[in-house]
Amino acid sequence: MNKDAKIYVAGHKGLVGSAIVRLLEREGYHNLVLRTSKELDLRDSVAVARFFKAEKPEFVFLAAAKVGGIQANNTYRGEFLYDNVMIQNHVIHQSYLNGVTKLLFLGSTCIYPKNAEQPIKESYLLTDVLEYTNEPYAIAKIAGIKMCESYNLQYGTNYISAMPTNLYGANDNFDLEKAHVLPALLRKIHLGKLLENDNWDAIRKDLDRLPIQKVDGKSTEDEIINTLKSFGVYKEDKVKVEIWGTGKPMREFLWVEDMAEACLFLMNHYEAPGKQSGKEVRNTHVNIGTGSDMSIADLAKLIKEIVGFDGEFYFNTKKPDGTFRKVTDVSKINAMGWTAKVSVKDGIQKMYNWYLS
Repeated sequence: MNKDAKIYVAGHKGLVGSAIVRLLEREGYHNLVLRTSKELDLRDSVAVARFFKAEKPEFVFLAAAKVGGIQANNTYRGEFLYDNVMIQNHVIHQSYLNGVTKLLFLGSTCIYPKNAEQPIKESYLLTDVLEYTNEPYAIAKIAGIKMCESYNLQYGTNYISAMPTNLYGANDNFDLEKAHVLPALLRKIHLGKLLENDNWDAIRKDLDRLPIQKVDGKSTEDEIINTLKSFGVYKEDKVKVEIWGTGKPMREFLWVEDMAEACLFLMNHYEAPGKQSGKEVRNTHVNIGTGSDMSIADLAKLIKEIVGFDGEFYFNTKKPDGTFRKVTDVSKINAMGWTAKVSVKDGIQKMYNWYLS
């Protein structure tokens, strides 16, 4: 991409999209097309068609999606499937109709089978059953990968797909009903620290910024304590923070700024495989990750250390663990010349500093 290229970043307010925008601006790409979800509902086919016809972007980063953790995925199954399929169908199809030069579709490593061999290679896609709790989201993302591959084969487009591992960073979602494990734990442990210090001014400030089930900084202490308890932050003799499951599942975490760099790298250096005589074209997507993982229990201990929390953890084994282990094989992108730079410890410290500010 040259620096004057017209680039549309779908989902530029989210964790992924905002990191891509920050990187593009730092690198001197100045012709960015951005729309909030209120300005452009990507589930609306007519609105998306009108937008592409008017703007005619040359490059598209498709980072818009409905996302969430285990609880959100398992609760809003219909929404996760419908919204994500509609978003990606409309953006990919209108990119084709309007002559977009190149598109990068962002998915997730939850596309892989629940019991996939570790580390997970791109070739393991569709080789076994999916994890039940996030099956609708995974199916939507698999459909996006296959749509890109199919349009490349039928129409000669250049649409590539990247599958990042668990992301975290600035502009993450800290809503305790819908957040992924890392931001949810960070906020719960932070609130636990404030509770053990009886720092009610800071607790009220936190809840004013992001209420929990309509409980905000103006609520009574009893209302706040009861609501925090319902989300696993208990004010007892010693403050306890609940963690879903056993704490044994292993997860890989990637700093979102690293992910953005990988996306720009792929956009500039990776071309979609086209038709090959007599050969099937499959699994053209690229994993993005660190290639290393840690247990949820160790993650919680690391956050506890960074936040300065002195309380205890309670592992609620009645809640689901999700997939036991999920670490990506990143040899494909490493061989191209890209590797992750930021360690989990440094990334969480950066994220906590951002949250406090």
